[in-house]
Amino acid sequence: MARITVQDCLSKIGNENRFSLIHLGVARVKQHRKGQPFLVKGKNKETVMTLREIAAGKVTFDNIRSLGQAPQAETDAAAAGTAAPETDK
Repeated sequence: MARITVQDCLSKIGNENRFSLIHLGVARVKQHRKGQPFLVKGKNKETVMTLREIAAGKVTFDNIRSLGQAPQAETDAAAAGTAAPETDK
């Protein structure tokens, strides 16, 4: 698989500021650690996979917040499954 470079990522986010890239990458890595799936295929560690997502144009400043949110159906199912049962006293 081809190597990913910082220049590939910078060209996709449209900002030549490396610090902006770091902030975007950190936000996405935190999402992965909370269970969000990767948007590209690969067998690299989460940092490299995040850079691959950014270079592929699948993670941007415009969509980073929506990527971190679970779909509504999953959220409803999780809430229903974790509710504590009521007990009669």
